[in-house]
Amino acid sequence: MSATPVLVTDRLTLRQLGPADAEPLHQALSDPETTRWWSRAPSQSVAETRAYLNERHGPEWRWWIVTRTGEDRALGWVSAGEKRQGGVSEIGYILAPAAQGHGIAREAVSAVIDRLFAEGQRRVFADTDPDNDASNRLLARLGFRHEGTLRGEWETHIGIRDSLIWGLLAAEWPVSS
Repeated sequence: MSATPVLVTDRLTLRQLGPADAEPLHQALSDPETTRWWSRAPSQSVAETRAYLNERHGPEWRWWIVTRTGEDRALGWVSAGEKRQGGVSEIGYILAPAAQGHGIAREAVSAVIDRLFAEGQRRVFADTDPDNDASNRLLARLGFRHEGTLRGEWETHIGIRDSLIWGLLAAEWPVSS
């Protein structure tokens, strides 16, 4: 995977993950409602959040920390990992509760998708819980298509869960969403 470039939108700056981001990201990762559909239980401490971020921040994934332009406090992230050579990437995202419901996820995810397709990716996909209505609506609004359901795919803190697979091809993506 290539480096994580800074991305700028009308309201947001998306930048690389840094050591100071664990504390503000703990707001999202410790919130039971925000992490309800996440693959792990809510984080119990900033130290646990820091360890999770360090463990997940490998060379196969790029993480864009979402901030409001002019402020450098992490609101959440959008991540992308190339799953197969030849241009197929998976995306994931999470926002702190205070940042939800303001169009920030749509703006941030759109910026990352723009970047991935500009870099030559041919397909971007996401994996969501069937009951994660907000995330499923976001992906549908962005033009992703529900491609299938993987039954009993994840063992999570709330039990065995199915997974919806959403896909988007470069040819389906507008240059600016």
